[in-house]
Amino acid sequence: MGDLPNNERSLAENNRAIATGKAKFIVLSEVIIDKIKQGELQPGDQIPSENELIKTFNISNTTARKTLLEIESKGWARRIKGKGTYVLNRTEDHHLLRTLGSIYATRRGFHDSLIAEGFTPKNIVLEKTVLPDGISSEINGRHFIIEGPVLKLHQLRYADELLIKDEVKYISLTMCPKINRIPTEVSYFKVYENTYHLKIAEVQQTLSVKILEPNTTNFDLSKPTPVFVLDSAVICTGDKIVEIEQSYYHGDKYKFAVIANPEHAQREK
Repeated sequence: MGDLPNNERSLAENNRAIATGKAKFIVLSEVIIDKIKQGELQPGDQIPSENELIKTFNISNTTARKTLLEIESKGWARRIKGKGTYVLNRTEDHHLLRTLGSIYATRRGFHDSLIAEGFTPKNIVLEKTVLPDGISSEINGRHFIIEGPVLKLHQLRYADELLIKDEVKYISLTMCPKINRIPTEVSYFKVYENTYHLKIAEVQQTLSVKILEPNTTNFDLSKPTPVFVLDSAVICTGDKIVEIEQSYYHGDKYKFAVIANPEHAQREK
């Protein structure tokens, strides 16, 4: 919420409220909305909670609650019960922003990210099978192998009835036995950490662009359309590969950002 110490932030916002004649919760809501407009808070990001606002600005519970309600009432965010308040997607044509190199974004998962941004997600599973012989992939010049048995999960991901991702995951059943029984809309990253107690060391990703022709893909295309092709590997300590993903993202609906120092970004989150 800025570089000022908490007491200085509180004083600054008090002075601003006095100068403008606005209620303090209005001033604080405008501060946060400005951060959304400037891109400091991206669609799907969590807005500081009531307790965080209270601690940062030295305000009452009532002021903190009114601040969040004001942001929500103006259409900049949405509260998800039991989870928090999240920035809604107000980008032109509802483009989805995804961040490569972000452990935080990967951990949150595709399904929850759509909900946080204000979309209604839907998954259609095309294939859920066990491959006895394993899988391999080359990413960033490195060769990654998952020994069998491997769960192959092919599903289509929708946002508000629009197909936006054609996703194929390969998951180690040796490291994650019976993971095929878990619902497919979950964040598998969280499952690796919380259910199987795996320590994720890194995520390797490459992004390329391919032109798909109509009637050659699961996307309903009326003309040749660019898609993003994402190849990724989730690597645990000991260089053990738990997941390989090969997916297409609808090029007209996506923008990708890159974190230059993912380790630092993970600590900041």
